[in-house]
Amino acid sequence: MITTSYRPSDHTIKIAKMLSEELGIRYCDRNKQTVENMLKSAERDLLVIGKERFELYTKQGGKFFFHPNTAMFRAKRFMRGEQEPMLRAAGLTAGDSFLDCTLGLASDAIIASMAVGETGSVIGLEKNKLVSVLVNTGLHSWETGIEQLQAAMRRIQVNHADCFDHLKQLPDKSVDVIYFDPMFHEPVESSDGIAPLRELAEDSALADGCIKEAVRAARKSVVLKDHWKSPRFDQFGFNVLKRKTALFHYGVIQIASETSP
Repeated sequence: MITTSYRPSDHTIKIAKMLSEELGIRYCDRNKQTVENMLKSAERDLLVIGKERFELYTKQGGKFFFHPNTAMFRAKRFMRGEQEPMLRAAGLTAGDSFLDCTLGLASDAIIASMAVGETGSVIGLEKNKLVSVLVNTGLHSWETGIEQLQAAMRRIQVNHADCFDHLKQLPDKSVDVIYFDPMFHEPVESSDGIAPLRELAEDSALADGCIKEAVRAARKSVVLKDHWKSPRFDQFGFNVLKRKTALFHYGVIQIASETSP
């Protein structure tokens, strides 16, 4: 169900109704009802359209909204020239193309966009339709006060798509780096930012053949970020870049080394 904030403007109502038609989800006037009451009549989750942000409330009591959270801290480190583990694993450089197959809150996609710059491209795939709407809106409207970060956010293209279906349609060696950050196989207690998102995840498991398609479509590398105890690194043949103090590691499949004589 889609509704508006408690005291909506005409513009807010217009946006809510437009999204209702676009997404094929029922619109309901707020009529000063509480979120709790509206959730009772909602078939699934409740998307609330506000003036400054969209909020998604779940039947389980969760609340999700876009915020660049850790991306802002990482962006500041990047601009200071400090090492960024994800960029090191991916081998991203200016002008590269980057496909994030599990966009989520877009933290990694934002940093990738900063690294590839205006001459590169970043596409993020999100299977959950409502999450894709929230994140896309946030990326193109959130004011960070950091010009380089904000420009990087605006350049990201968000696609509502299943990653396996999308990968199958890509030509061979058409994307420099293809990236996966599925919901952690083992919960990471310190990762509070993904807790609401975990509840909204469509399916945390990588589809059979997904990595194979990624290896076919990538030019430089395929990267998997996962819990350090995850069996997926061995399962899919990733070379793990271990970090002693981190609860998650990066696994890399280098395409160039596999195809060179």
